[in-house]
Amino acid sequence: MTDQLTVSVLGTGIMGAAMARNLARAGHTVRAWNRTRAKAEPLTADGVHVAGTPAEAVEGADVVLTMLYDGPAALEVMREAAPGLRAGAAWAQSTTAGTAALGDLAAFARAHDLVFFDAPVLGTRQPAEAGQLTVLAAGPGEHRDAVAPVFDAVGARTVWTGEDGGEGSATRLKLVANSWVIAATAAAGEVLALAQALDVDPNAFFALIAGGPLDMGYLKAKTDLIRDDRLSPAQFAVATAVKDARLIVEAGRENGVRLDVAAASAERLERAAAQGHGDEDMAAAYFASFDKNA
Repeated sequence: MTDQLTVSVLGTGIMGAAMARNLARAGHTVRAWNRTRAKAEPLTADGVHVAGTPAEAVEGADVVLTMLYDGPAALEVMREAAPGLRAGAAWAQSTTAGTAALGDLAAFARAHDLVFFDAPVLGTRQPAEAGQLTVLAAGPGEHRDAVAPVFDAVGARTVWTGEDGGEGSATRLKLVANSWVIAATAAAGEVLALAQALDVDPNAFFALIAGGPLDMGYLKAKTDLIRDDRLSPAQFAVATAVKDARLIVEAGRENGVRLDVAAASAERLERAAAQGHGDEDMAAAYFASFDKNA
């Protein structure tokens, strides 16, 4: 390929590891780092170089891609990476960071002469592994060619939302999308819980709405995970969903909007995590409907 790049992936959890693999398969030189190195080591089988420090990982990188827990974590790791950063490199910040963190991240990019792209992604484990994510991206038009091969390797499409990554237009769209995902997941769990409590066969409900405006493939997908006991490995973990739900509530509050469903969903997810489901798929919020694990 003609657009071969050196890409540094900082954070190799569910999403970051899949993105690193797809970047390597696309012919890019990939250098990866993860706080717990053992989680990154399997990437070596895909030709990814696993670095010992963030600074080592970003040496010579054309593009740095961060996929970490939240905004403060991304900023902390980039500060550790600072000695190895190359002036003029592109930084694709794909962590779901929330709106409050964007200012500090963009300021770091300016201070280190990085071209900043706000680039969260839509999708879970399966689309990440298949390179079928949707990349939501904001950044300067004159530099988009620098990151296009990266976004093409990890996603099926890129949706551009603005010219200034620091304004957070991509992150804002991601929070809106995730608010729907989290609400729908909570509702799916409650449907099963209520059906159980009322001695209603869930299949009767699914048959009732089949083919109509209330039908929804996502509802069936998430309830099947619960009913078939397939909550691990997680597509999108409860613990991460808690964080995103709190970011959504915070963003609403900062802009004068009360988000009761998002707040209640955050509490349900936190209860499920306290019951021991934090590493399971977010559909495990179902268990929060019961005082003890069902």
